[in-house]
Amino acid sequence: MTSATTTAARTAGRSAPPPAIELTQLRKSFRAPGAQTVTAVDGLDLVVYPGEIVAFLGPNGAGKTTTIDMLLGLSRPDSGSVRVFGAAPEEAIVSGRVSAVLQSGGLLPDLTVAETVRMVATLHPAARPVEEVLARAGIAEIADRMVGKCSGGQRQRLRFALALLPDPDLIVLDEPTTGMDVEGRRAFWQAMRADANRGRTVLFATHYLDEADSYADRIVLVRAGTVVADGSAAQVKNLASGRTVSATLPGVDPERLLTMPGVDDVELFGDRIVLHTKDSDSVARLLLTQTPAVDLEITAHNLEAAFLALTTSETGAH
Repeated sequence: MTSATTTAARTAGRSAPPPAIELTQLRKSFRAPGAQTVTAVDGLDLVVYPGEIVAFLGPNGAGKTTTIDMLLGLSRPDSGSVRVFGAAPEEAIVSGRVSAVLQSGGLLPDLTVAETVRMVATLHPAARPVEEVLARAGIAEIADRMVGKCSGGQRQRLRFALALLPDPDLIVLDEPTTGMDVEGRRAFWQAMRADANRGRTVLFATHYLDEADSYADRIVLVRAGTVVADGSAAQVKNLASGRTVSATLPGVDPERLLTMPGVDDVELFGDRIVLHTKDSDSVARLLLTQTPAVDLEITAHNLEAAFLALTTSETGAH
């Protein structure tokens, strides 16, 4: 789902550079010994353009990690194609155009933070200065700390520093802010936005939906190995129809509220009721005229509600 204006701008001119990421009809299945075949990715299509920040979201088992593995050349698709800046993933990675920040692994606890960065820098023919990447990752002040003494958030920042060494055009992030405090998360995403403004592309997977809502240009939702929604945060929210009407109503019978026209579901939190409806005006009118409800509020779906509606439904939204 993209606007006509955006699409026209991207496709105008045949000399335009290739997409940063182009996944076409990607499929990948696994079969454990003695078990049935499990399809992890099922005909997934995705195009990401240079300079975009894209949140890649979905429930556990949706195929996110498998897709990222194929994007990074860590596994091969059963069918379909993966192109990174118009080339095979392996070519883009060898040339230093792609880096990844993963959740775990790859760090030696008996080295200091600075020693780790210096060691990895030797693997790149034109690495950025060690002091520069330490500063950009926000860990210059702990350069002499042993990695084994770093917190989870500090280790994630170290992985980010390592990813910055080749000065990549694309960074793939898997739960990048796990273990970071609120201030650290904010600083991290400010750095990502500054990089995107300079043309760097960012694809990230996260369970922090507020991060996707606040920092992503696009949100791609996947379910059962395929894309079910693709657009801005506002567009994705609008795909989940309905609103909630909440009010204070002591002693209410939830079953009675379910019989009200337009009410799809009822939640009860002490004296506070939350009604899910596709006709919030009618439900609000009924509450105000036929019950002693007070403190009434009408709320549109947030990203969490849209996420749940689009990734747990039987049909999804394409």
